[in-house]
Amino acid sequence: MVTFVDRVTLHLSAGKGGNGCVSVRREKFKPLAGPDGGNGGHGGDIVLVADPQVTTLLSYHHSPHRSAGNGGFGMGDNRSGAAGEHLELAVPVGTVVKDETGETLVDLVTPGVRYVVAPGGQGGLGNAALANPKRKAPGFALLGTPGWQGDIQLELKTVADVALVGFPSAGKSSLIAAISAARPKIADYPFTTLHPNLGVVQAGDARFTVADVPGLIEGASDGKGLGLEFLRHVERCTALVHVLDCATLEPGRDPISDLDVILAELAAYPVPEGQVPLLERPQLVALNKLDVPEAKDLADLVRPELEKRGFRVFDISTVSRDGLRQLTFALGEIVESHRVAAASAPAPERIIIRPQGAEKDFEIRVEGGTYGNIYRILGTKPVRWVQQTDFQNEEAVGFLADRLEKLGIEDELFRVGADAGSTVVIGPGAGIVFDWHPSLSSAAELMTAPRGTDPRLDLNPRRTTSQRRERYHERMDAKTEARAELESERLAARGDGWEDEDES
Repeated sequence: MVTFVDRVTLHLSAGKGGNGCVSVRREKFKPLAGPDGGNGGHGGDIVLVADPQVTTLLSYHHSPHRSAGNGGFGMGDNRSGAAGEHLELAVPVGTVVKDETGETLVDLVTPGVRYVVAPGGQGGLGNAALANPKRKAPGFALLGTPGWQGDIQLELKTVADVALVGFPSAGKSSLIAAISAARPKIADYPFTTLHPNLGVVQAGDARFTVADVPGLIEGASDGKGLGLEFLRHVERCTALVHVLDCATLEPGRDPISDLDVILAELAAYPVPEGQVPLLERPQLVALNKLDVPEAKDLADLVRPELEKRGFRVFDISTVSRDGLRQLTFALGEIVESHRVAAASAPAPERIIIRPQGAEKDFEIRVEGGTYGNIYRILGTKPVRWVQQTDFQNEEAVGFLADRLEKLGIEDELFRVGADAGSTVVIGPGAGIVFDWHPSLSSAAELMTAPRGTDPRLDLNPRRTTSQRRERYHERMDAKTEARAELESERLAARGDGWEDEDES
């Protein structure tokens, strides 16, 4: 049964924004008293919270699909829809959040840090919010936009001051149980520890955490055994303690060879950019199991070689607890000195948040197609505006055309070589495809038309009474002119006949 999970993929779906409402207020003696459609509610966000009380990602392993609440629809009488309920996901401190491609989004190393990983959709505006002096009674409302949907990867990297590394059954679990209140599983067979264990150690005034990393073997950095799965839990540690088994019964093994194998694996493991390589961090050596007589003799033989390499060596026994005090106090000094150095280090570079609109809001890409060029419009605003548009409503489509024109898309299309009738796609992938007509860029606010319609989109307009009357008068005038012309021709012909008779 799985009891510890340090890597999981989540399938997230943020809340969808609610649609705005199209409504007209009706009062006594005022059947059309103005628009009063309310706005739709915003969709709920999905927020990751670094919680010190959470130690594993096990709950997300069993239920990886998570979604937030949708926003409510707007209603008449200026009533806005309810906002969708946010979803907070508690994750262990030290969780690294990555996108589908493996790029790191955020590293939650501070308790209480919150990160909105999936923003909810934006609620649509009702027709009351869209009204202005030129468009007094809009016959449309904006739709709510969909919330963010996709997959993210959560990877837990243990946050501890000291890491205990060594071969399986070297006594790391026994050591952390002896110096802290942690109670890991202890047995006399390899790979007893299947997940990192954390313990808090008090050494005088120093208080620090120790991580018991599952046993490493040769080839761990290449994925052999359990090493690659748990070597990342060593990345954040300040110091390393090499726990060497001086009472091993396996042939071909001794403390020096074990140390060489572990050092080779630590050197081969790549740490993230900006972090100190593992072998450049403070390292201590603990010769364990010296309560066994033969182990004591072996420790005396290997100690000079280890000290010659520059290691501080401690003889310990987790059974008799010999040497544990000296080891913990030495670790406390290393951790405290590191904390003082970190506190005096210069502050990290400040993050600059650029205001919206500081950069170009869109871009147009020219893509080749079977029947000519395709002009694809990409950008946060154009894509969001398309999502908010009800394409069954002509007035809403005209409003979209006005927004795109005011953003400068018309001029940019002309600049990149688009002509009337060119194929334009808004958004990635399939997007919204339409034939571009520059005539749609005129302002709809200056036109008069029934609510919910836009005369610019009426390709076969029905003539009004005044237009029919004008056309009728034009026909009558044309007929009168034609009759007058015929009469003049008849009279001219008759006059010519009379002149001939008089001459004879």
